[in-house]
Amino acid sequence: MARRGSYAKGVAKREEILERALDVIAREGFRRTSVKDLAEAVGLSQAGLLHYFGTKERLFTEILRKRDELDNAAIGPTPDAGMDADDLRERWVGVIRHNQQVPGLVHLFAAMSVDAADAEHPAHEYFTERNARLREALTDVMRDRLDPRIDPETASRLLQAVSDGLQLQWMLEPDLDMAATTTALLDLIVPPMEEPT
Repeated sequence: MARRGSYAKGVAKREEILERALDVIAREGFRRTSVKDLAEAVGLSQAGLLHYFGTKERLFTEILRKRDELDNAAIGPTPDAGMDADDLRERWVGVIRHNQQVPGLVHLFAAMSVDAADAEHPAHEYFTERNARLREALTDVMRDRLDPRIDPETASRLLQAVSDGLQLQWMLEPDLDMAATTTALLDLIVPPMEEPT
């Protein structure tokens, strides 16, 4: 029984670390936040913090997973089979609007995605699985409303590429309206339903 209680406390502490890390990075920025800062935010030493994750890279990967989980709970799930193209538009653009409120997390995502191109990086699997899952879901949702000249998987890749690329541009040009730009792309590849007259 003591072992089970200890495990539950460990899981709870890990969740506390991830949720607190999201707040700190969103507020302070990814580059200005050290493992020491995150450890202090939850009352641990650096070694104590890394005990829960193993390495700094695994910690940051888990922070991204937690971000996805919380975004899905707050904004709605990632595209799925029960969603139509209008739902997709609303949720996809909603996530982008939300991201503009948390620049530190956008920076973390962008930096980790570059590092994760190395197959040995702890975040490699997270990014490859996330991208494949999103593409599959986007393809299913957009299939019926796409311009027939565009293959659904190509459209999914375009939407992902534009969204990720806009984040990089936005970090350099904070006045860029990522949501409006993404909406313009969606208008081209998945036109909104026309209102009945």
